[in-house]
Amino acid sequence: MHILTLNTGSSSLKFAVYDMSCTAPDGGALLRSGAIEGIGSARSRARIRQSDSEQTFDASIPDRAAALSWLTRDLERERLWEQLSAVGHRIVHGGAAYREPVRITADVRAALQRLVPLAPVHLRDELHAVDVLAQLDPDLAQVACFDTAFHGGLPLEARWYGLPRALVEEGVMRYGFHGLSYEYIVRELRSRDALGMRTIVAHLGSGASMAALREGRSIDTSMGLTPLGGFMMSTRSGDLDPGILLYLMRERGRSLDDVSAMVTTAGGLLGLSGTSADMRDLLARCSADTRAAEAVSIFCYQARRFLGAYVAVLGGLDTLVFTGGIGEHAPIIRECICRDLDCVGIRIDPARNDADAAIISERDARVTVHVIQTNEEFMIAHHTARVLRANSEKDHD
Repeated sequence: MHILTLNTGSSSLKFAVYDMSCTAPDGGALLRSGAIEGIGSARSRARIRQSDSEQTFDASIPDRAAALSWLTRDLERERLWEQLSAVGHRIVHGGAAYREPVRITADVRAALQRLVPLAPVHLRDELHAVDVLAQLDPDLAQVACFDTAFHGGLPLEARWYGLPRALVEEGVMRYGFHGLSYEYIVRELRSRDALGMRTIVAHLGSGASMAALREGRSIDTSMGLTPLGGFMMSTRSGDLDPGILLYLMRERGRSLDDVSAMVTTAGGLLGLSGTSADMRDLLARCSADTRAAEAVSIFCYQARRFLGAYVAVLGGLDTLVFTGGIGEHAPIIRECICRDLDCVGIRIDPARNDADAAIISERDARVTVHVIQTNEEFMIAHHTARVLRANSEKDHD
């Protein structure tokens, strides 16, 4: 059973091919992976990883259809395309209806289209990828794996906003995101016999969020109805006083589109620094650029504030995990977030932290702090294979 996984971004397409035919519960062999980056720009390129080697190709990739065609040709050259059993997609929002992975039918596709307003930047591109693949190979099964599903059991207190109940009943509530990443982290902690009863996971990347877990189940998370909520990110504002948006539109004459762009693509690290949305760039110029330093400091402060809130929600803390591109590779950000938190049992070992060790807390600290590389693609392949097997069993009943 060969599964192609797709993780679609606004200008990128991450992919992997897994052989999920292994009979072991944790089976799955990675055959090929990579990313097509800079889609629609003059600097588009593809990175391919296979075994221990990596190749980079400069390519003219004007849009997502061209990216998928490039990927299809690559897999055909490697004689992998004809072996595919299905494609698994990371779908950012499943709404109230979808709390489990599901095969994409015409009805499912139509239902997901109705959710586009809740995550337009993500869902529009993800559904476009579904449509392009359906045209390339109408018989190839496609499965939706939802980033919101992991948080499907959030308690009412964490899920509901202080809005009229009629809106809640219409589905205006907290859904949470990065669920595939959180699910993988829980899986890894269990495999290491390291899952504490009270765990906080910080997924820090271009999009960033945090989740409070009790025995591996999500009981609160920073993102909300949309992926804009929580602490600020690369270009997203994070939580705001709703009066700010009303003020900008009513008193300053800003249009809905202006405000939407401000909180989605012009806020966060980019908005505060005025130069870059990339944490690596900002850290490199912090010593000479006050605005860069301020943006980094505010990012850490906001993440730290959520961390403290979730310690209170959990009634203490046993395990803290950093993951995502920033969480895995930026020791100074981890140190800044955890600084002076001995009061809750968090003490970082500077040498371990600088070395990006698997455990970066001091040996006698009450809270064990892990750095774990997430793997959303594996979770997509795992869920897609499970859906195919379940459908196969139904067909034989």
